[in-house]
Amino acid sequence: MTGTMRVPRSRGGISGILLVLLGLWGGLLPFAGPYFDFGFAPDDTWVYNTDRLELSIAPAAATVLSGLIVLFSAHRAFAILGAWLGVLGGAWFAVGGPVATLWDMSGVGAPLGTGNGRHLAEQLSGFTGLGVVIVFFAALALGRFAVVGVREATPPDEPGHEDSGTTQPLVFGRYARESAGPGGPGGPGTPPQPRPPGDQRVAGEQGGVER
Repeated sequence: MTGTMRVPRSRGGISGILLVLLGLWGGLLPFAGPYFDFGFAPDDTWVYNTDRLELSIAPAAATVLSGLIVLFSAHRAFAILGAWLGVLGGAWFAVGGPVATLWDMSGVGAPLGTGNGRHLAEQLSGFTGLGVVIVFFAALALGRFAVVGVREATPPDEPGHEDSGTTQPLVFGRYARESAGPGGPGGPGTPPQPRPPGDQRVAGEQGGVER
């Protein structure tokens, strides 16, 4: 069981990098957006208040931390916790504004755009749409770390472990070889046994792969 907790560091590479970038975008947009006339009022850069702390900085920090954990962790449980942190950060980006009105929070500010299209683009890229994308990549990382591969489940002293360089499929049922010994079925010196129509050999058995 302990061996299944170790995972390759590259498993969450893409998701981790994207989570870090998305978190930085969400955290910096309200502060640096006015440089490009894209963001939220007031039309001044680096304006700080508690609303921006709770609605932008906090979920952005959670998302960036989640991406770093997913990117560098080699422990399955720790990486899964990091992915869940990203899910929570993305969810707060998406619904934090409406929920925060329950305790009379005014929000980070009105969108700077003058048209409805600009308003929609700023709101989606800064909160709702950004949160949905973060949840997607965090859930993708969560799914990848939740799956135990064949090489990870194989004990180190058995064939098919990582040092073999390949991942061997797990075969069950009547097609599995019951014994690999000389006296067992399928061992050296045992005459070939008739197989039902459509039966196929497993890669690595005597005679190669039958097509």
